[in-house]
Amino acid sequence: MTGGVRTAALAVLSVAAVSLALRADGPGQSQAAEVQIQLGNEFLNEGRYADALDAFQRGTAVAGPDELRAARGGLIHSALRVAQFDLARTEAERLVASSPESPEAIALYGDSLWASGLFEEAELRYRDALAKNIDLARGHHGMARSMAARGRLDDAMTEAQLALRLSPRDLELHHTVGAIFERMHKYEEAASAYSNYVNLLPNKDHSEKADWSRSEIKFLRSFGQRVPFEMDPGTEDKLYTVDFKTVNEKVIVRAKVNDGSFQDFVVDTGAENTVLSRRTAQRLGITPITYTLSAGVGDVGIRGLQLARIDTLELGALKLRNVPCMIKDPPLRDLPVNEAESLSPLALGFSMIIDYKTNKITFGRHLPEEPTDIELPLRLHRLATVRGTVDGKHTANFVVDTGGEVISISRATASALNRPEPARKIALRVFGSSGWDRDAFLMPGVDLAFDRIRFTNFPVVVLNLNTPSALLGFQLGGIVGHKFLSKYRVAIDLERSVLRLKAI
Repeated sequence: MTGGVRTAALAVLSVAAVSLALRADGPGQSQAAEVQIQLGNEFLNEGRYADALDAFQRGTAVAGPDELRAARGGLIHSALRVAQFDLARTEAERLVASSPESPEAIALYGDSLWASGLFEEAELRYRDALAKNIDLARGHHGMARSMAARGRLDDAMTEAQLALRLSPRDLELHHTVGAIFERMHKYEEAASAYSNYVNLLPNKDHSEKADWSRSEIKFLRSFGQRVPFEMDPGTEDKLYTVDFKTVNEKVIVRAKVNDGSFQDFVVDTGAENTVLSRRTAQRLGITPITYTLSAGVGDVGIRGLQLARIDTLELGALKLRNVPCMIKDPPLRDLPVNEAESLSPLALGFSMIIDYKTNKITFGRHLPEEPTDIELPLRLHRLATVRGTVDGKHTANFVVDTGGEVISISRATASALNRPEPARKIALRVFGSSGWDRDAFLMPGVDLAFDRIRFTNFPVVVLNLNTPSALLGFQLGGIVGHKFLSKYRVAIDLERSVLRLKAI
């Protein structure tokens, strides 16, 4: 079918859907639902996810028992694609309530829980789905993501490859395989997997995830035969310790890039990469390779930055070669301070201990066992998160962010609390990696709990985290920064997937 004819056919379907939706009698109603489901699937195949969501919502509204499951399933898939995570979860709960024995429904419910940041609950649902159907591709895909978030990359790859054998044309599976290979530092294999993902995309898909993947392929292949994060023989299993200072509630270490001199870097576990300012990159002759997308706190939202490669990075006695980095170019304007260089041991592939009493950071592939007061399950899915409870009832995940200053919650979390609107919001001037968050405000009287750690009647900053959540693929519940972490000796142990806190 030619493009023009196909467009006309879709227009006819759309008009038919409107007329049929007006007929609420039995046969007409069923036919209307079928048309909307067909239209939604067409839009999904073309990468028109918002249009697909509209169609499936209309189909769900008029569907009878026979069509409702298909309409609701399409609605959930579409909602996840456009980052309407709350809608996806609500509809998935209804789907699994109506089909409690369906492995497909259970796995889709797991996907909605994952997108809500409830990683542990999602894994339980994937296990339930696979117990009912061991050949369910989406169940194995869910387990692959869960294993990767727990640092079990070999197990994650086994699950992902099994999912691919069961459903080779599911483009999301190829993307997950690419992400796991990238975590393994197997860049050529990662680029091939991302290429498979892009080749399966509809031609009209110009989403952020699609654009990011195309740039990532170019970047990964630019390494050629270079080994990313290369270390000298015999140094990989050592522990490294460096001193730090605290400036304006930021943890600062000294590091050296290429043949430059040692300079200040913010230790920022809320970042996925080592980050350089444009000025530093130009001074050291670091050439951009391609652009990528980034998102953080601030009204700029999604921000285009440059990807590059550092030849050598020295941090204390550690020397790494071929280190991926981001260059903050173009820089933001009208910020109260210059954008600083930053690095994260987590992004370099290391677990870490940060001791705010002795002002020392220790990092390595394997951390020693130590006495602890609190141990929280930790998941690393692009960012390291732990779960907390807000106002005693709402569970959310919080980014462990040594580069942040306060304890904050997202607007989505604040809305879920169903608190009455205050007569006057206490506005704040907050800036982050994407500029000013001009709608940030202070919410007093919040109760927070992280296991046995309690903050009662506590003021939290409410931030707009919708854009970074959409780019990450799951809802961020909040951030715990310096005011939380600085009371402890903090161990972020990727090998054991835990955050250990020892009061100081």
